[in-house]
Amino acid sequence: MSTFSSTFFRLFSLAALCSLVVAPAAWADEWPQWMGPQRDDVYRETGVIDSIPESGLKVKWRMPIAGGYAGPAVAGGRVFVTDYKATTPEISNNPGARQDRTGQERVLAFDAETGESLWEYAYERPYSISYAVGPRCTPTIDGELLFWTGAEGDLVCLQVETGELVWRRSLSKDFGAEIPIWGVAGHPLVSGDLLYVPVGGQGQGIVALDKRTGEVQWKSLDARMGYAPPAIIEAGGTEQLIFYHPEGVASLNPKTGEEYWKLPLTPSYDMSVARPMVDGNRMYASGIQTEALMMELATDKPAAKELWRGQPKNALYSGTSSPVFVDGVVYGSDCNLGSLIAVDAKTGDRLWTTFEATRPDVTRFIKHGTCFVTRLGESDRYLIFSEVGDLLVAKMTREGFESLGSFHVLEPTSEAFGRGVVWTHPAYAGRTGFFRNDKELVAVDLSAE
Repeated sequence: MSTFSSTFFRLFSLAALCSLVVAPAAWADEWPQWMGPQRDDVYRETGVIDSIPESGLKVKWRMPIAGGYAGPAVAGGRVFVTDYKATTPEISNNPGARQDRTGQERVLAFDAETGESLWEYAYERPYSISYAVGPRCTPTIDGELLFWTGAEGDLVCLQVETGELVWRRSLSKDFGAEIPIWGVAGHPLVSGDLLYVPVGGQGQGIVALDKRTGEVQWKSLDARMGYAPPAIIEAGGTEQLIFYHPEGVASLNPKTGEEYWKLPLTPSYDMSVARPMVDGNRMYASGIQTEALMMELATDKPAAKELWRGQPKNALYSGTSSPVFVDGVVYGSDCNLGSLIAVDAKTGDRLWTTFEATRPDVTRFIKHGTCFVTRLGESDRYLIFSEVGDLLVAKMTREGFESLGSFHVLEPTSEAFGRGVVWTHPAYAGRTGFFRNDKELVAVDLSAE
């Protein structure tokens, strides 16, 4: 072998080795669905910030999009987001009334590094829902397939690579589902060969479909359609499908739909929204006003019992965002006070409260003040995205809240209760945060120096 050939071979081999090592590390912890890979709101990637400097963070790119409450998903070097390109642009947000609008629901794919537009899947979809800004559900990515439910119940399966339609169902036409006033918000869940979708109705509160064909595999529960997505946990030596619907929290056999256990919980206006969160053998579920339930999960079988229920001036009452549950403390934004609250899991007592994470110019009360909390690995550091469009890093323990810097990412373009808000859960992957409002999708560098 010549000197040139030998040198070229060594360089080529080194480049190939680097590509094998570096590329996966850059996307070590993808965000292929709502609340992350395990739907637990933990961002496990290393080499990311644990504070925000006064100089702020670097914005990698911004791309224009249209309206929506659905957060992004990130997988395979692509970012997927959904929106509503309205032809009747007027918005009249009334919590108690539906608004009719016309336009297109869209699924959009972008290159995660550059923001380059890759493909678009769109269809005409009239809206008749309250807060008719756009879709609520984050896409769910599973290998080569993308699953998504639109605000009026259009369930689609697309090819990740091209955006081509694989199959499509309508929750209202195919199942007779009644679309709730605030639209379909239960993010679909994939496990194995099954796709789990909240539908609502007699015997079909939740439905399992073959993910490749859309054919029904089983139906379960008499329950109205709420807004909470399903999740799968391991407890009592058993895999359990957990589903929080307007009448309570239920545990099912994921393969058959057989009910293991249920406990009643009835939030006002059918607002079962937040995912029930687990810490050890305890599970916490809550809704608006004073609906909250701390459960103990059996360790030897699929079963649960009530430990305590929420009372006025204790516990945490979730609105549009799910709490996190860590080391015996529940952290989350309380829809009654509008602040970030920490709650003792043993008693329900409130440990501390702050408005710094939801709306820092407020000191006493703000209706449905909201933030989205994501834990950084197994640490006491958290990424918090506020309703005013700020990203915070904070240290949170049962002793208190400590801000470690903030950065204004984008403007709050939606309206709620007379104020501007951005109510969308971010995605975190590739040492990058992905955020959206009703005008743009933004990528922010989260790499540690």
